[in-house]
Amino acid sequence: MPNEAFLREFLAAMPDPALLVGRDERLVGANPAAEALLGAGIAGRHQAFVLRHPEILTAIAEAWAGRRSEARHVIPRASHEVIHRMTAAKVGDFVLCTFQDLTDRERMDQMRRDFVANVSHELRTPLTSVLGFIETLRGPAREDAAARDRFLAIMQTEAERMVRLVRDLLNLSRVETKERQRPTDRHDVTLLIRSAAHSLRPQAETARVKLDLQGFDQPIEIAVDPDQITQVATNLIENAIKYGGADKVVTARLAVEEGPRRPLLRFAVTDQGEGIESHHLPRLAERFYRVDSHRSREKGGTGLGLAIVKHIAHRHGGKLVIESEIGRGSTFTLLLPMG
Repeated sequence: MPNEAFLREFLAAMPDPALLVGRDERLVGANPAAEALLGAGIAGRHQAFVLRHPEILTAIAEAWAGRRSEARHVIPRASHEVIHRMTAAKVGDFVLCTFQDLTDRERMDQMRRDFVANVSHELRTPLTSVLGFIETLRGPAREDAAARDRFLAIMQTEAERMVRLVRDLLNLSRVETKERQRPTDRHDVTLLIRSAAHSLRPQAETARVKLDLQGFDQPIEIAVDPDQITQVATNLIENAIKYGGADKVVTARLAVEEGPRRPLLRFAVTDQGEGIESHHLPRLAERFYRVDSHRSREKGGTGLGLAIVKHIAHRHGGKLVIESEIGRGSTFTLLLPMG
């Protein structure tokens, strides 16, 4: 059988957290990964003081009986829980405990569950409304022309909302599919963004918003996906028009600046709206996250626009930066490397 010295060397070579428990229920050894997880200097301490979870202590007891067993090990953190699957197995006169990190996997599973629940909720609300109006039109309002026109207008609004949601879901799926494929063809970003802004001028005029373009006088060619850059410009400018407030100015600026390692393309859209409280800013690019759900739905928002922008930025090796101040408006900036 391997001796204690060999087992300690074996522990040190393991990349995952691992420790040995002796028959006196004290930790014989722990590798650096285990000390990083459970604390430095844990060797020699009693298992109950280091591994406080009853489920884990039970798994170790079962391992002494010759049964390989598993248990969940959860450590609360400020932002999230750190979750490991602990496996205990008897090795000679010791029990070997190894810890497999499941944190990212479980967070992804939770994100998928939340995503399905959000999509279901977003679709169920307009569908319920449309079905209710159909039932009314086939019954009490069958002969009421005024009610029929009013209900049909609402049904059209709800149907258009579902179309926008499905469109954005498809766009998000396409962006995520290509996120690891960096674009290689070079295009004039100035022309792409200016064209997107021009197509939104009628919407700006209807909302009584002045659209001011700055820095669009010179062509700037870099490797981008033209459809996605157009989508970024459309999403950011359209949001600024919707939430910037009537009789205000929305400014879109395009510039090249020096970055820490290479020149950066900076595309910034600034509105003069109410601003966004600071605690919302880190979550604005999450799927379906809204500062004001009712207002967003009234404006035709799906809660996916900024998530799409963020993924497009990542695909191009860049990032989305959001800044806002209550009472002074917000700035949404796309930063892309020029190389």
